[in-house]
Amino acid sequence: MGIGLNSNPSVAPSHYHTHKVFLLCNYILLGAASSCIFLTLSLRLLPSVCGFFVILLHIFTIVGAVSGCAAASSGTGKWYGAHMVATVLTAIFQGSVAVLIFTRTGDFLGELKSYVREEDASVILKLGGGLSILIFCLEWVVLTLAFFLKYYASAEGDHIQLGGNSRAAMRSSKVQQEEDLKDWPWPFQV
Repeated sequence: MGIGLNSNPSVAPSHYHTHKVFLLCNYILLGAASSCIFLTLSLRLLPSVCGFFVILLHIFTIVGAVSGCAAASSGTGKWYGAHMVATVLTAIFQGSVAVLIFTRTGDFLGELKSYVREEDASVILKLGGGLSILIFCLEWVVLTLAFFLKYYASAEGDHIQLGGNSRAAMRSSKVQQEEDLKDWPWPFQV
């Protein structure tokens, strides 16, 4: 699960760089989400219900980033759909938490039941809100990169199945379609 990938001559350079950026974004997500957990715990060591749900959201973000790194490193697209859905949901909730933090800081601090002075707690909370915005943006970047990685994998798979001759396959596909149309009744033949 490292960021350094072996140089593979059969992999296109764009796919290789996309893979590296995908892993880097997931590692940044791991760091930002764990930092948010520590910032939330610094407001109150034993969190309130609201604090527990904020920490749980960051744990889901960490689990999604780890699963994304593992799936990208293994090269299988087995959990692609689940990873995409989980990433979209955590991105939406991270954005919502960030908006709540910046628009209703006092109310949010009241729900967290912080033991820290209010001025210091609002600074800590806004740091967490800034990291939540970063996480929100990175989640959408990760989604886009995961889409491109899946596209590259399917395009390479099609290229390999066709034996490297995609133009001939396109021609045979068109011939197949024309042969299928010959079996149709006269009014439908064009």
